[in-house]
Amino acid sequence: MRILISNDDGYFSPGIACLADALSQIAEVTVVAPERDRSGASNSLTLDRPLNLKRAHSGFYYVNGTPTDCVHLAVTGMLDELPDMIVSGINHGANMGDDTIYSGTVAAATEGFLLGIPSMAVSLVNGERGNFETAGKVARDLVELLLEKDAKGPMLLNVNVPDLPYENLGGISVTRLGKRHKAEPVIKAKNPRGDTVYWVGPAGAAQDAAPGTDFHAISSGRVSITPLQIDLTHFSQMDLLKTWLI
Repeated sequence: MRILISNDDGYFSPGIACLADALSQIAEVTVVAPERDRSGASNSLTLDRPLNLKRAHSGFYYVNGTPTDCVHLAVTGMLDELPDMIVSGINHGANMGDDTIYSGTVAAATEGFLLGIPSMAVSLVNGERGNFETAGKVARDLVELLLEKDAKGPMLLNVNVPDLPYENLGGISVTRLGKRHKAEPVIKAKNPRGDTVYWVGPAGAAQDAAPGTDFHAISSGRVSITPLQIDLTHFSQMDLLKTWLI
């Protein structure tokens, strides 16, 4: 089995090294990741300049682009054979609820899914305790499960793992995305030249963390798995718009 690994934290991050170690035990692994931290890059593609592909001493490849660039480049031009699966992560921090819209981690997996390959994004919630090995083991468990089962088409899974030792996890829950309150205001500051600059504020706290959501699963010490789909059509408003146009 061949697995392509990417992320948004950069090829040098501890999370991607741990993920590669975990998955190399069961598959042939290729790592193609951004050359620097591209958190929040979402699904952006670099179209205004060429991309460079280089190889680090670790054997990981890195690209001067976004997470989406990395997967697109690897699948459509670099690899001689298509991967059987794409796994993105391990992200340092949660990708739950509204985070999935902005997340480069989820975007890398999404690109794989759009290219017809089963894909998974893996994030370690908070990550301050540094239990990346836990998330690596969870990723390996899920890859083996997906191989064993017949998914009848590519899947796109968003996986969030509590920052706990593996043996302390409370199990796995299949969840829906929760929802956050709106983001905190931007933070105004002065740079050394005296210019006013703005830092994007932190994400809002959980608003919808009811049972069944990713937020609720994590707060219960359980791994959250949310299957995602990429169809932004608001079907319930289609008939309304048609009445306006009659």
